[in-house]
Amino acid sequence: MKLSIIIPVYNEQDSLNEIIEKVYAVDLGDIEKEIIISNDGSRDNTFQIIEDIMTRHPDILSYHSPTNLGKGAAVRLGIAISSGEVITIQDADLELDPNDYAFLLKELLDNDLQVVYGSRFLNSQVKLKWASRFANRLLTSLTNLLFGARLTDMETAYKMFYRETIKDVKLRCVHFDFEPEITANLLKKGYPIVEIPISYHPRTVEAGKKISWVDGFEAIFTLFRCRFFR
Repeated sequence: MKLSIIIPVYNEQDSLNEIIEKVYAVDLGDIEKEIIISNDGSRDNTFQIIEDIMTRHPDILSYHSPTNLGKGAAVRLGIAISSGEVITIQDADLELDPNDYAFLLKELLDNDLQVVYGSRFLNSQVKLKWASRFANRLLTSLTNLLFGARLTDMETAYKMFYRETIKDVKLRCVHFDFEPEITANLLKKGYPIVEIPISYHPRTVEAGKKISWVDGFEAIFTLFRCRFFR
């Protein structure tokens, strides 16, 4: 079995080398890793860093978009060129720990599931600013209300699913609204989403965090669009 790890990047020169080495070092036993870097039109030194990474790890796949389209577009491209039976998403910052792949995979395989999410809020040790916690709770609660789910962290980056599961899920969002869109469409198709706790080390806007309140409004619109319109 192969796990495709899609890493969307945009201006991540400060953390990209470290996160790639962390992902590369993860031991998944008999499961093969396919690492895909999807560079979404970065304007800093990300391109050069990826080129250097490729000399050290020539088995890593990469794609460079000439323009910045958004995280959703980068992830969708990564899904399109991936070849693993199972797919997951890894942000290029250092907020999440790639060692959690093993726990997500175990939950997916041992319990014959189709989708597993890593929830930051099932871990009682997570520290998060009240505004970020409120925004995440609002969007997750709205998702649960509209789709009859019982999630705690709809916006998590750690979403793991089978290729066959995602194949028939229509995705059109190109920004951060990709997160509510994929969740809404999986739930509409009747796939139960199981969550397990993961570690989380939040970074600040000053440290490079890119999501904003505008993305929150886009997420709300996307949830209603997915619920009430085809």
